[in-house]
Amino acid sequence: MGEGADRPKVAITPDSTRVTSGTEVQEKLIVAARVFSDLLKPTYGPRGLDKMLYKTDGSTSVTNDGAKIVAELLVKHPAAKMMVSMAESQEEDCGDGVTTTMLLCGSLLIEANSLLRKGLHPLTLVDGYALALEASRSQIQSDSTPTNQDHLLGVAETALRGKVAEGAISDFSPMIVEALSTVSENRGEARAENVSMFKTGTGGIRDSRLVRGIILRRRVQMDDLPNNIHEARVACLEGDIKIREMTRDAEFKITKAENLDSFIEAERERKEAISISISQSGADVVLCSGEVDRDILHLLSDSGVLAVGELDSSELRNASDATGSRIVDTPFDIEETDLGEAGKVSWERRQDSDEVEDVVRIEDCPSPSLVTIEVGGAGETGTDEVIRGLHDSLRATSLALNEEVLPGAGSIHSRMAHAVRGASEKQGGRERLAMEAFSRALETIPATLAENGGGEPLDRLLELRASSLEESPVGISHEGKNWQVDGVWHPRSVIENSLEAATETAMGMLRIDQVISARDE
Repeated sequence: MGEGADRPKVAITPDSTRVTSGTEVQEKLIVAARVFSDLLKPTYGPRGLDKMLYKTDGSTSVTNDGAKIVAELLVKHPAAKMMVSMAESQEEDCGDGVTTTMLLCGSLLIEANSLLRKGLHPLTLVDGYALALEASRSQIQSDSTPTNQDHLLGVAETALRGKVAEGAISDFSPMIVEALSTVSENRGEARAENVSMFKTGTGGIRDSRLVRGIILRRRVQMDDLPNNIHEARVACLEGDIKIREMTRDAEFKITKAENLDSFIEAERERKEAISISISQSGADVVLCSGEVDRDILHLLSDSGVLAVGELDSSELRNASDATGSRIVDTPFDIEETDLGEAGKVSWERRQDSDEVEDVVRIEDCPSPSLVTIEVGGAGETGTDEVIRGLHDSLRATSLALNEEVLPGAGSIHSRMAHAVRGASEKQGGRERLAMEAFSRALETIPATLAENGGGEPLDRLLELRASSLEESPVGISHEGKNWQVDGVWHPRSVIENSLEAATETAMGMLRIDQVISARDE
């Protein structure tokens, strides 16, 4: 027996560590991808169905928004977490295309699994997918179209299809375009964050309207404050409208009544000075983030000035953007040049359960860099879903304002698949197999649209393959039939980011040869 033969083996990892290798790793990755694919497929497209999400706290929500569904899932598998991270990145970057990204990534991995079982090396797959990605990018470049007004309306409508907001799509799509165009004219750029949402809590979604200004839900302290102010000058104040409190505690000994009177008189004069300073600035309305002293409120009211306090920082910034006012620190800092403008400022008192709630409307601002969509609807859950759909449409349309657009309805993915198949024919190695798999994965998008629309996916795909890249784009209609695409558009970045994210995530997973799980036991 050799020296040291009876010694124990060196322990590289503890016994609690589990190592998964070989084909088992790939199969588990595919299972995770397939779960997401099967989960989201029925929700895709204009005829997609909804999911009811039931949370551990007992609350429920109904949605077909891929980003929301993925965000609510509790995932543990590392591959599933990679896909969730991919979805979150797509949502953050573009605000749309999450479901497309998840379906495409899942299809790429499912197609890869078939080739892996036939003995194709994972890195060969990765190389083939990289070549296919370049061919797809070239087709995107070729099909990109400069954006015009009709395209913007098409982008807004496309993003609203299949959502609760689709019930008023003819109202919402021009409203979204007008909102972003207005903001862009006054700000130089337009983002979804520059369009505020306000739930009326009454009526239906067709009662929604665009407000060139902002609507606030805040308590108005007195019933006789000025109301229905036309051609209002608006001041925004970061702080309180009251006498500044002392930073140190102090005690004063008063021995005579006239001393007390002098203190009271000094306090009154100070409050009058604050009121006069605001009134002399020319302000008709003053909004502040802090408290409004009751006595000063009366003085301002007597001067015809409406004061509303206790706005949070975001509301104050939004009011400033809507009216064009400059935010100042103290009432004595307000000058005429700091004031913004509003065509009308009004407030109304509404009874909501046991609390008094007031709605302050700052409307008809001449040059707003922030506008508001007032969303009608009495149902809380339904209204929230409408707002979610509007936000997605705003994100997509804001992207289209500054870039090119691509035809939708699955046509761009079909055309990319066509281009990849053409490029694969020039490859003599095994990468060709991976490129062909990539093209089939791309066709998952029109196939899913056809299936959810009630059509026959295989027949529709064969018809799409027969179409030429020189022809006008052909996609899938609402009824699941082949259709000359008209009025369905996506921002280029949504399609491009989705394609790249799905491909890079799939390639990253294919490079994994072991999953190492260490547990404390």
